[in-house]
Amino acid sequence: MIDVPQFIFVTCQVGAELAVKREAARRHPGFRPAYSRPGFLTFKLPEGHELADDFKLRCVFARSHGFALGGARGESPAEMAREAWRLFGERSCNRIHVWPRDLASPGHRGFEPAVTDECRQVRELLWKNRPATAIAPTDDDTSPARRGELVLDCVLVDPGQWWIGFHRARGFASRWPGGLIGLQLPADAVSRAWLKMEEALRWSRLPIPSGARVAEIGSAPGGASQALLARGFFVTGIDPAEMAPVVLEHPRFRHIRRRAIQVRRREFRKIRWLTADMNVAPKYTLDVVEGIVTHPEVRVRGMLLTLKLFDWEFADQLPEYLARIRSWGYEVVRARQLCHNHQEVCVAIMRRGRPAVRPNPRGK
Repeated sequence: MIDVPQFIFVTCQVGAELAVKREAARRHPGFRPAYSRPGFLTFKLPEGHELADDFKLRCVFARSHGFALGGARGESPAEMAREAWRLFGERSCNRIHVWPRDLASPGHRGFEPAVTDECRQVRELLWKNRPATAIAPTDDDTSPARRGELVLDCVLVDPGQWWIGFHRARGFASRWPGGLIGLQLPADAVSRAWLKMEEALRWSRLPIPSGARVAEIGSAPGGASQALLARGFFVTGIDPAEMAPVVLEHPRFRHIRRRAIQVRRREFRKIRWLTADMNVAPKYTLDVVEGIVTHPEVRVRGMLLTLKLFDWEFADQLPEYLARIRSWGYEVVRARQLCHNHQEVCVAIMRRGRPAVRPNPRGK
């Protein structure tokens, strides 16, 4: 008989722990905070819970989550691997995910969340020490889990301490170890904004066709622009600061060296996709974007917005920010703190149908 798990684990960005707890309290009042470390939390579940193994936590600041089975300790890594399988029990296993909790904020002194060599070594140990009676998990650690696969989770919390759990792969993040999709900053990238934009595009899956026109507010120095250009988009970068020469020289890039509020709305007439990443408070970002997308001559279909949380208290206002975006006529509004985000969140926004042509109040 397989015991019903009584705890869940959550991994997140270092510093986001309180935001996760507050969000969990709002959405899941029966969850009780338990053991935690920076970037790693557990919650005690209410008795008699009926959570499925692919349950959705629906927490913006949770990078990954699953059922927690306990900590694996031992005199040697091999002994810890055997203890991990003992905790996992008789469950069928299709995949093994191993990743470390974050040790710093993304971008701090070059740190980026990633699966490490130590993780790969631990995964190999788990593979070699799997019980003979268990359904053999795949030995492929380079591709994402398939939807529906049951995953053994092993979080390297501290030296000599692994935390074991499991989840069933469903959504985008759950198919990768800890939600870490393994991006590497290209050698020619002019800034780490490339990482944020590339991850945002993959997570959001906005159906932006090659050749589309994209307006990028807050484009300097151009790392995110490079990610957009690499997908075949025509990019209009809007920023009063200088762009990197390699970006300016690209034939599909155009720079408007002004603040967004100074740009005439006619510049957005042919724009169907918009991104914004400005170093300002969320309200200002939303004010600027609202002034563009609600203009009668503008028909933006989808957006990727970065909302800066200069104070973690802004996290409590996130539901209000998302409600405001929906009031502009966008039905699909999703938020997530990406692996490569700083103290900020990414919001993916889209209309389900074609944007309606708004009447021009000037009659033109």
